[in-house]
Amino acid sequence: MKVFVTGATGFIGSAVVREFISAGHQVLGLTRSDVGAKSLIAAGAQVHRGTLEDLESLRSGAAASDGVIHTAFIHDFSKFKENCEVDRRAIEALGSALEGSDRPLIVTSGTGTLRPGRLGTEEDEAIPSSAGMPRASEETGASVASRGVRVSVVRLPQVHDRVKQGLISYAIAVARKKGVSAYIGDGLNRWPAVHLLDCAHLYRRVLEKGSRRARYHAVAEQGVPVREIAEAIGRGLKVPTVSLSPEQAVEHFGWLGFFVGLDVPASSELTQEWLGWRPTQTGLMDDLDHARDFEPENARSTRVATQRANSGV
Repeated sequence: MKVFVTGATGFIGSAVVREFISAGHQVLGLTRSDVGAKSLIAAGAQVHRGTLEDLESLRSGAAASDGVIHTAFIHDFSKFKENCEVDRRAIEALGSALEGSDRPLIVTSGTGTLRPGRLGTEEDEAIPSSAGMPRASEETGASVASRGVRVSVVRLPQVHDRVKQGLISYAIAVARKKGVSAYIGDGLNRWPAVHLLDCAHLYRRVLEKGSRRARYHAVAEQGVPVREIAEAIGRGLKVPTVSLSPEQAVEHFGWLGFFVGLDVPASSELTQEWLGWRPTQTGLMDDLDHARDFEPENARSTRVATQRANSGV
């Protein structure tokens, strides 16, 4: 198949590109920059110029492909509401190019959109979008599906390797700046997690075997206590680990405070049953204990410079 991937040069999208190419598929990757184009060509993908806000580029990329995987999202959480609206328009544009065909559209959502305090499953509906939770990926996907598009949803937890760990990477930056690693209350609220490579493999399984209007969970670990995550950050940065009240967390974490307090464990039991997907990679705590974010600043700068030199960037 020829697969159009949005976010093709991002953390998750680039792994998806490699997964599909290694399985013999062709990939058309969306990018806005020359650097992104070089990385796609190096990976063996074709380049499609455009952005999430260039709806015509999205429609033409989808029209030229046998299926679409939408992994792109603008991760500027200071403009979360606006970026959720960009996401909504992008999904509608991708869907419009697929109407009247049986070509699949895989929409990316998050396990954090499920109701907190209980184990979320694939059969659970996402919380309706609102001012407090404006992301409407699944609602928009359902609207597109009602017009005959073959839509399925992949819900992501904290996606990790030793380079990035989802929202935890932001928590590391806060801890480095504040000089303490924090959690809220007793810290027993839980975040699910999956390794980047297992996540990329699931996207391929969904494209090749997924069902219309099905929801899939890219979850390897149902729920890692946030206190354990904060303690690992404290060890890595060699700073104290502290408990904060919800009121203190607002000032300490900023926008991240809303997410740090969530208890959103999730299961992938049905996903594994339906698709035969089995996560096999390292767990979150193992990757966090060896995270590159904990390297000294001079070592990180040297490594990044070396990587850029080797890539010709």
